[in-house]
Formats: sequence, structure tokens, C-alpha cells
Amino acid sequence: MRKHILLVDDDDDIREVAGISLEAVGGWQVSSASSGIEAIAKAIAERPDAILLDVMMPGIDGPTTFKRLQRDPATRDIPVILLTAKAQSGDRQCFETLGVAGLLTKPFDPMALSDQVMAILATAARAKYGS
Repeated sequence: MRKHILLVDDDDDIREVAGISLEAVGGWQVSSASSGIEAIAKAIAERPDAILLDVMMPGIDGPTTFKRLQRDPATRDIPVILLTAKAQSGDRQCFETLGVAGLLTKPFDPMALSDQVMAILATAARAKYGS
């Protein structure tokens, strides 16, 4: 069975490029959402294996969406990777203290995206469950 990822970004182009990349290169089944509210609803309904979540979105931003996902027992254990254009070290440290599985920066290489996601998820799983 293919791994399922929920891709959350308010930018249509980024959702399209990342979605095609994850499906074609990585073999993922991809669902997408354009807002934090939609992401929470889809995460509860679909129970994806992972979530790739944009940081900067109107309404509910990525970190707030992540915190809401963490409060719900149905979505708490889904690993979340933040996707951000903010790559300063202070921002990175702030995001990492949230407890996300990892952080990817925009712009990303569509050909490497799936491998990067898999590497982050593998590292997070080792940290959670031991090597």
C-alpha cells in the first residue's frame, strides 16, 4: 500500500509542483489542502502517514495548525514536516521546538523532495522508537 501524505499550502502552484513530485518521484498518494482548517479536517478524515505543512498561511498558520493537530488524539501521532521560506536560524530553532518531525525550506528541488521527506520521517521514527 502506498504511503499517504497530506500536502498543505495556500499557494496553488506549490501544491501542484510538490504534489506531482511526491506522486511521480516518490510514489506517494497525495491529498492536498489550502488552509489550516481544511488540513485539520482532512487529517482527521483521511489519517495520512505524514503531513507537509506550509508555515505562512492566511487565517491559521502552520504552527497553529500543528498545535491543533497535536491536541487531537486522532491526529497527534501523524508526523508533520514544516515547509517554509523563513530559513533564518532563529526561525528554524523556534519551529524545531514545536516538536515537528522536520523542516524543509522553499524553494525546494522537486526531484529531491520525496527523498528529503523520507529522510526526515526516517530520522523522526528512529528518534521516537529507537534505532
